Amino acid sequence: MSRDAKPVEIVMIEDDEGHARLIEKNIRRAGVGNDIRSFRDGTTALAHLFGPEGRGRSGRSFLVLLDLNLPDMTGIDILEKIKADEHTRRAPVIVLTTTDDTREIQRCYDLGANVYITKPLNYESFANAIRQLGLFLAVMQIPEVD
Repeated sequence: MSRDAKPVEIVMIEDDEGHARLIEKNIRRAGVGNDIRSFRDGTTALAHLFGPEGRGRSGRSFLVLLDLNLPDMTGIDILEKIKADEHTRRAPVIVLTTTDDTREIQRCYDLGANVYITKPLNYESFANAIRQLGLFLAVMQIPEVD
């Protein structure tokens, strides 16, 4: 009996409502139709990603759009938690932030971020990254853990 892959949910962690709307609009303009769950702080985003037990749940596929500057914790903290859990470490993480400090960019890549994009977003480069992401999401299948 074959199992269908679960659709990939986009989890956006962005405290600036204007940026969140712009990012979602650009994702839709790029033709990506996946569900987008938006969170304005790290605490509620982590609760969504890890559930009440505080660890990743198997059988879920998601991609994270992550701002580094959040009101309650840093995006670096969230990135570390995602990449440290066996059920979430393979999830792609795209960092979207105003910081262009080369040490912070390198730290994000060292921790496992897939892409680092500096805001304000250049629409063309963002749309291109999202289109590639759409192709990636269309073929991405994360095996379920029994």
